[in-house]
Amino acid sequence: MQGWGGALMAEARILVVDDEPRYRYLLRVNLEARGYEVWPATCGQEALELLAAREPDLIILDLRLPDIDGFEVCRAIRAASTVPVLMLTALTDHADRVRGLDVGADDYVSKPFNVEELLARVRALLRRAAYGAGDGPGQRLSFGPLCIDAAARRVTVAGEAVDLTPTEYRLLLAMARQAGRVLLHDDLLEAVWEETDPAQAGLVRQAVFRLRQKIELDPGAPRYIHTRPGVGYVFEDRGA
Repeated sequence: MQGWGGALMAEARILVVDDEPRYRYLLRVNLEARGYEVWPATCGQEALELLAAREPDLIILDLRLPDIDGFEVCRAIRAASTVPVLMLTALTDHADRVRGLDVGADDYVSKPFNVEELLARVRALLRRAAYGAGDGPGQRLSFGPLCIDAAARRVTVAGEAVDLTPTEYRLLLAMARQAGRVLLHDDLLEAVWEETDPAQAGLVRQAVFRLRQKIELDPGAPRYIHTRPGVGYVFEDRGA
């Protein structure tokens, strides 16, 4: 499955998963007009088959599908790939947005959506997948058993590779590069998501939650990523 490399944005292959014809048409027309190759799917099973057969660079996933629950589809995607996932949710379904981020989605757009906003989020996700966080060649960061090889975009804990999504990797690198400094939610939103709306702070919280599950021995008592309530986070190694 495709990792963090990705294709250049103008050549990117996007899998659109939505059972509503009007949304599939709207997405396809606008994405193709920007130079993307679009593969439509009308249900979760078809989406997973296309993922396995064609390896898209980004997936736009509606959570309300006729066969497999969209959350289960996202879990299955994450079990097989680090491809960025942009989920579509109903405008009022805040709980769905949180749950979607919990199961591995990278970002979300509410229906009905503004096409230009959606396209901007697509571009941002593809940039993050293609270029990581502006990695310096040969840079290697080590914190006890945690090692971040920025040149290879590879993260290991005690020598074991950790499978991070592009957003999780970018967040970890952004925090590790400023170890010991308290980073505000707004700082991380802008650095990782290219987002300036403070109302989107939930993106940071959910991504930190997922990241702790992957790099911490005990996510409930983290060694690396520490919360500053009401402020943000600080990355520092508090291990032995």
